[in-house]
Amino acid sequence: MSYSTLEVSRDGVVGWLVFDRPQAGNAINATMFVELEAAWRELEADDSIRVVVNTGNGGAFQTGLDVVQLASDKEALRASSRQTRDFELAMTGWHCGVTKPVIAAVNGTCAGGGLHFVADADIVLAADTATFLDPHVSVGQVSAFETIGLLKKAPMEAVTRMALVGRHERLGAERARQLGVVSEVIPLAELRARAAELARTIARHPAAELARRKAALWAVLETP
Repeated sequence: MSYSTLEVSRDGVVGWLVFDRPQAGNAINATMFVELEAAWRELEADDSIRVVVNTGNGGAFQTGLDVVQLASDKEALRASSRQTRDFELAMTGWHCGVTKPVIAAVNGTCAGGGLHFVADADIVLAADTATFLDPHVSVGQVSAFETIGLLKKAPMEAVTRMALVGRHERLGAERARQLGVVSEVIPLAELRARAAELARTIARHPAAELARRKAALWAVLETP
């Protein structure tokens, strides 16, 4: 499948899903909203891919829904609202049931809905230039799934502060590492190479065993 808002490729055992709307901070427009689900399904179905790396082109990693564009596309806005209401989001690997390990390589700004991709990744790396924020409260929107998902990685205090302070609270990469949001901070120029290296190391293990371990770990978080 060809994509207009994403770059989807394979390099040996490593699959790549790259946000490709740099002129818009890689925000999710109506087209990307549809393409994300298709891309994750494609990467999951390719048995030669053992690990997926998710990153972005340009200065941002992912800045959430492109509300200006969606507002002009009423059907896309209704679809997005309906999926959120019905707990049927299909944007991240976790949403789409990807069984392979997913590494998020945060190359720049990660804001709002972009936090979904951090919360739902198995491993998160960050460039030393990366920043994390949740601006929902600053623009009169509800912060829900993104910040709730982050509680799987970070302390309640830090997540609550992000949600309540809004755009005025920005976590730098090193602070995010200290809080457990990311596991490693890397110079921006080396980020993709490091993500690929880590992916290839993980891929040395049997695919079935990786899938079982991932399922077991996530099941602990999802079980009451």
